[in-house]
Amino acid sequence: MALEITDANFEEIVLKSDKPVLVDFWAAWCGPCRMVGPIVDEISTEYDGKAVVGKVDVDANQEFAAKYGVRNIPTVLVFKNGEVVDKQVGVAPKNVYTGKIDAAM
Repeated sequence: MALEITDANFEEIVLKSDKPVLVDFWAAWCGPCRMVGPIVDEISTEYDGKAVVGKVDVDANQEFAAKYGVRNIPTVLVFKNGEVVDKQVGVAPKNVYTGKIDAAM
């Protein structure tokens, strides 16, 4: 399962990570987000120990969604060394997300 990332732990989990981090910005009411969720959970399992994979509920945690200009969801950001290195807005096949993580390794 992907980590639950909040405004309170975002800096610790995402920005200070020494591994690439994939962050799924989502909301419970968002249909396309429910399509991406299981993909993100799969990636979390496959990349365990190699990358950090988490989800931010934008309804409950708006600070970092606003900071990174997340206007549409689902939005997936890939971080490396605390910086955004890639972005995917909308639903995409699993290989698109894994390719972005691989490129950040």
